[in-house]
Amino acid sequence: MTSADLSGDWRLRSKDGKLTAPMILPGDVVSALHDAALIPDPYAGQNEYDLRWICETDWIVERSFTLTDTDVDLVISELDTVATVWVNDKVVLEAANAFRTYRVALGDAARVGTNTIAITLHSPVAAGKALSDAHPFPVPWSKNCPIPYGNFLRKPACDFGWDWNIALATSGVYGPLRLEPSQSARIDRLAIAQDHGDGVTVTVGVHTTHHDGPVTVDFAGQTSTVQCRAGISEVTIKVANPILWWPAGLGEQHLYDLTVTAGTATATRRIGLRRMELIAEPDAAGLGFKIRVNGHDTFCKGANWIPADALPGRITDAKTRDLLQSAARANMNMVRIWGGGRYEPDSFYDACDELGLLVWQDFMFACNLYPSDPAYLKEVRAEVHDNVARMHHHACLALWCGDNELVGALGWYDVSRNDRDRYLVNYDRLNRCIEDALRETDPYANWWPSSPSTGPLSFGDAWHDDSSGDMHFWSVWHEGRDFDHYRDVSPRFCSEFGFQSYPSMDIVRRFADPQDFNIAAPVMESHQKNAGGNARIAETMFRYFRFPVDFENFVYVSQVQQALAIKTAVTQWRGLKPHCMGTLIWQLNDTWPVCSWASLDYGGGWKVLHHLSQAFYAPVTVVVMPEGDDLVLRAVNDRRDGVTVKVTAWACAMDGSTRDLGQGAAEVTDSAVAVLRVPKAALDAQEMLSFGWTASDGAHGGDVFAPRPYKAYDLLPTHLTCDTTRDGDAHVLHLTAQNMAFFVTAEASVPGRFDRNAIHLGPGHTATLRFTPHDPDATPTFTLRDLHSATCTT
Repeated sequence: MTSADLSGDWRLRSKDGKLTAPMILPGDVVSALHDAALIPDPYAGQNEYDLRWICETDWIVERSFTLTDTDVDLVISELDTVATVWVNDKVVLEAANAFRTYRVALGDAARVGTNTIAITLHSPVAAGKALSDAHPFPVPWSKNCPIPYGNFLRKPACDFGWDWNIALATSGVYGPLRLEPSQSARIDRLAIAQDHGDGVTVTVGVHTTHHDGPVTVDFAGQTSTVQCRAGISEVTIKVANPILWWPAGLGEQHLYDLTVTAGTATATRRIGLRRMELIAEPDAAGLGFKIRVNGHDTFCKGANWIPADALPGRITDAKTRDLLQSAARANMNMVRIWGGGRYEPDSFYDACDELGLLVWQDFMFACNLYPSDPAYLKEVRAEVHDNVARMHHHACLALWCGDNELVGALGWYDVSRNDRDRYLVNYDRLNRCIEDALRETDPYANWWPSSPSTGPLSFGDAWHDDSSGDMHFWSVWHEGRDFDHYRDVSPRFCSEFGFQSYPSMDIVRRFADPQDFNIAAPVMESHQKNAGGNARIAETMFRYFRFPVDFENFVYVSQVQQALAIKTAVTQWRGLKPHCMGTLIWQLNDTWPVCSWASLDYGGGWKVLHHLSQAFYAPVTVVVMPEGDDLVLRAVNDRRDGVTVKVTAWACAMDGSTRDLGQGAAEVTDSAVAVLRVPKAALDAQEMLSFGWTASDGAHGGDVFAPRPYKAYDLLPTHLTCDTTRDGDAHVLHLTAQNMAFFVTAEASVPGRFDRNAIHLGPGHTATLRFTPHDPDATPTFTLRDLHSATCTT
């Protein structure tokens, strides 16, 4: 027989048979029940809490298939999680890891003709509890998770809830599901390595089953054939005139096609030629941390990635790519795949290769304590082998990181604080297992033990130590510090920092009715998963802004506030280059409609933060850094070639009138350079610093910097006007103002995307915003907001 795809129509039933529904695989149980109208939308209102019974139940998915030959293998990937697979009522697989790919011979369970297959998806709560109860000492699960015992299962940690995620702990199958002939030739894996020492050579190790014969490798215009012996062969190709792959903003993302043929089996890959190094070297400040690509020290600008949806059945390649495309459009060049989610499918890394987005890849361990018994580590080792072998060839892959915040978690629980030696050794066993399995699978991989971490075998406080390694800086959000506290630290690489906002009103309307439009309403509180989060947003708003006039403007100002916080951090730390060599915002995306730290709404809409990141993450820019009695304008250049930057600064009053404050120019290469110093005393109480800049490569920009909180300024009515014209499918908004208008933001009545938003606009200028609706036939209307109209009643 040839391979048979088992994806498509299955039948779902509860173990007791009381509920049945059609189910599409790949897919998840909760989505299937909702699609069959057996449960309400889990994302609406407070429905989540009435649906947690689903994860406490065993579910069975089943279908039939036909065989003409019984010598077949079942191949199944992302089977979530504790599952029993039956073929013709015989058990063929007991699985316990959502991150693995399983291959099992059906043997005498199969028969010629019609066969049945059933997958029992056991309750993850019950399965986790059984393992926890049997463990010889307590291993607490994350305080973020309202559903318990997830740390004992190899399942996405955030499925059990998080401080931004719904808690449903669904089950299902999310990867390929097929039958293959057992005796046919197959290519089990390709081990691909690059050497950039003397030109560029690519070595391809081919691991086969049921094939001991010629293996042909086609790459970069060359074809090489070797004999396979004992299932292993190796080919090395020297690439003539290699075209290198570069991250976004530094060059082309050139990809070569690789095709390997072994008998009837064929495997293909797309390979970007690059030399990727993680440089963590001691210096006068401590231990540096940077990514070097093709010899170029690369400032990493980006955000943390969490799963594209809380329900895997709702994830599509197209939706995921749209989120990644938005990251690239905002001048990001890295995403960090956070360790509490999932290893993404091949299509994710393909997209990152094509878009030039570097990938910081966590292994899937986050914020929990975990067991380290032999059975658990056996699963971990298999999981690491599977995923590293699958992903290691991607040009985008910058480094592998052992976990997220497991070192910090040692101090979060009474048992680990009171018996630190035991739990530290327990952690070290797990971490070493991960590293060893990585090295066995890809000896050339870049490895970092944990995030945050001040370095290998260092178990200090990387939340507050800014001298070494990578840092998670959460003092502004979790400790309620002022935004200027971002200026008090000088991280080498900040891989997490964030500030929350509300989702945009079009998202709020999807889960809440107008009577719920109040931050203290139970529905709004149920869509805020961080304890005290709504209060922190409101309290911070009192510090920086005059309070909004209504709920919709509260949502808008919350997004302006979030953007201002993150802009403060990013511009400060980019101004420290090369001492600091990376800023990764927490977080890029949302898994469901929720108040969170994301720059993109659930579904991919751009919040104010994401619009502002286009400017503060631009390859060449000018940032403002308060230093003593001065405001220092520093030029930053992330390109490979130097540029000359010229800056002009003005004092700007609220009516838009300006006074010249000076000019400056500087040549900018790899380090941020001070271009102009403006004494703070040069600004009157009701003036802000306005500046514009040009660069010799044609880049240009400008900004407004408020030395005091916006509430301290007597904003004037803006008298915004908007004329709209059409340009093909796009609607072009031509905006004017009579006084200074800050964070002018247009909202459309139909889904679509603005080219920019949240702009500053002064009198005598016309700004244009382009809006492209998803449906070209849609006729949008537009709502304009600015800081004055949102916070002033006159």
